Order: sequence, then C-alpha cells, then structure tokens
Amino acid sequence: MDFDLNTLFAAEPQGGTAAGTIARVAPTVEGITGARNATLDDMVSLLRAQRDSKVDIVTSASDLRMEGGMLRIAGDPTAITAHGVGRAETLLLPTEVLDEQAGAKLGIPVGYLKKTRREQIGLYDANINGWLASAPSRKFMVRTLQDRSRGTGVARALLSDKYKVMDNLDVLVAALDGIHQAGHPGEVTSCDLSDRRMYVRIEAPQVAVAARELLKDYRSPFSGQTGAELPEVHAGLVITNSEVGCGAVSIIPRAVFRVCRNGMTIEQDTMQAVHLGARLEEGTIDWSVATQTKELELITSKTADAVAHFLSHNYVEKVIERITERAATEINDPGATVKEVTKQLSIPDETADAILRHFIKGGQTTAGGVMQAFTSVAQTIEDADAAHTLEAKALDALALAAR
Repeated sequence: MDFDLNTLFAAEPQGGTAAGTIARVAPTVEGITGARNATLDDMVSLLRAQRDSKVDIVTSASDLRMEGGMLRIAGDPTAITAHGVGRAETLLLPTEVLDEQAGAKLGIPVGYLKKTRREQIGLYDANINGWLASAPSRKFMVRTLQDRSRGTGVARALLSDKYKVMDNLDVLVAALDGIHQAGHPGEVTSCDLSDRRMYVRIEAPQVAVAARELLKDYRSPFSGQTGAELPEVHAGLVITNSEVGCGAVSIIPRAVFRVCRNGMTIEQDTMQAVHLGARLEEGTIDWSVATQTKELELITSKTADAVAHFLSHNYVEKVIERITERAATEINDPGATVKEVTKQLSIPDETADAILRHFIKGGQTTAGGVMQAFTSVAQTIEDADAAHTLEAKALDALALAAR
C-alpha cells in the first residue's frame, strides 16, 4: 500500500501541488475544474475543496427558470453546508452536463439545445422555460457548487428527486478502506476528475504474469522497449463514481502492460452500486456521512471483494488466456482495418488517425496490435472521460479486428 487512511484523512494537506498535475476547484470561475493523472494527495485536496462548495437543492419545476443562459432557483432557500447556515446564491451557470440532462428530462433534443446555447441564448431560455412551465409540480434535485461570499456558482446537474447522493470523497475513502481491509498489495497510481466522473486507478505490480505470446513483436510507442524485453502484465482496478448522474459507483478490473504502461479495462466484470434511493422532500439538502453509512459500508465490502478477486494471479492469467488467441490474428490491411474498427466503435476521426499511427509504431501487425493502439492512445488524451472510454473499447476493438 502507498497510502495510510489515518494519515491521509486526519488533517488538511499542507502546501501546493505538482505543477501541471492538477487544477484546484474554484467556484468563482465559469465551470468545474478537475484533474488528469493526479496523485492521491492532490485528489483528496481537490475533493475537499469541492465538498466545501456544494449545495444540493430539491425543488419544483415552477421554481426553476433560465435567464440569459443562467439558472435561477426561486425562493432563495437557506443552505446548510460545511460553512454553517447562510443564504444560497441561486443564479448559477449551467454546465454541459446540466444542459444534457435538461434536454433529456424535458424532451428537448440535446444537440439542438447545445446549438441554441452557442448561437441563440434567448431561444435556449425559451425552450427550457416553456417545458418547465408545462409540468410545474415536477420535482428535481439541482446539484451546485457555490461561492456565496462572491455571489457566483455553477449548476452542475439536474437530477431526479430520487437520486441517491454518493459523493466522490466518501466513495474514495470507502474504497481505500476496502483495499486496506483486503490486505492485498495495491497502490494508487493516478487519479482523474472531470465534470462527469472521478477515476482512481489502483495497481498491484506484484501480481504479474508473463504474456510472451500476446506481446511478441510489440514495441512501446513511447519508450521503444519490446514485449520480449518486458513481457509482464500485472493486475489493477479502476474505481469510478459520478456525483452528477453520469454513472454508478463502479469497480472495474484492469490489466496493465509493463512494456508500455497501457491499461486495458475489463468492463464485463464490473461491480456497481447505483444512485437510486427514496424520494426526497423539497429544500436544500445537507448530506452528512451518517445518512450514507450503509451505502458506504457496501462500497467498502465490494471493494474488498473486488481486490481479492481481481488483484490475483488467477484472474490475470484468465484474462490473458481469453484474449491471446484472438490477438494473434494477422492484419493484412492496417489502414482499412483500423478505419472499419474505429468507425464501428464511433471513434472521432482525429483519435482514429492517432490509433493508426500507434498501431504502425507498435510494430505488432495483429489484432492485438490494434488493441494496444487503443490503450496507448488513451494515455495521450487530456480529456479524462474520453481516455477512459477509449481504454474501455480496447477489447471490443480486438474482437472486431480479429474477425
């Protein structure tokens, strides 16, 4: 283990962060800042800052209104937060996530709604306000980040009033506790945070198996080292959560290739805990740890189970056996194959071009080389959500390329 729960969460971290690693939350700016490839300490600091700015409000559609692209929440409710009791700022800048959720919940095509925000803000307001007015008693939870001392804030999600909140910091603590209780080797190697999700990657380099057949002829596009030189694959996990309705708490097994640091998630074996609970009363919500004890205990237990199962030689060996035969399929026309695979998996053109370049540079002219190109390109993508999605599609790419 490279973390200690007692020291990590006993006191506020002191000092700054590594340059270029993390962007701290600042509710006074227009958006929610995040992190890519941050350390565990940096992630904890960022989540603490976000927690202190959170205000969650359950309200009726009749109390919601867009004004110049900003969300106004009528009633100016009293807020209970980590800072005590105060007046909640209720004219808030919606995120892209909230726009998508407003479109989905109100029956407005999301692409059209985004276009009106960019080009006709009055039309954007009119569409949302019109559909809110059509069902005034309908209730929503609005998740916000607010700096009430400066009168600014962000409306980050428009959710069902039955949405069960499991915040990132609580999930992270519970998951780390589960890893600790499992007593298996594991270390947090990097963390990402976007407007949509948190990702925490855990690896167990000690739990490694040889994959010589799978990695033969492969060359890292980053270091130039070969699979023959470094044929090991070791066990890992990704813990993910969304505070804004973009996914359940998930524990996803991951295989990490030592030669290139490519990571391949095995989505089909994911463990999940969904965000759905009892209907909530109107008003501003104070989410304390006490109200979530059972859910967090379940996350701790599931993480401990996942560590015992996924961070094992037996599991990694089975994963390697499962994909080695398909990976050996020769690719005679790399350009056509990569084009068809990326098209079927809805990969953007720029990313598809990068996948072809990495395939060629990797030197492994097989379906396994296509899989590796997906995971190596994922390492180069700055957008955390896009990187995770691309890595998650690597096994699908392997299957398509091996046809």
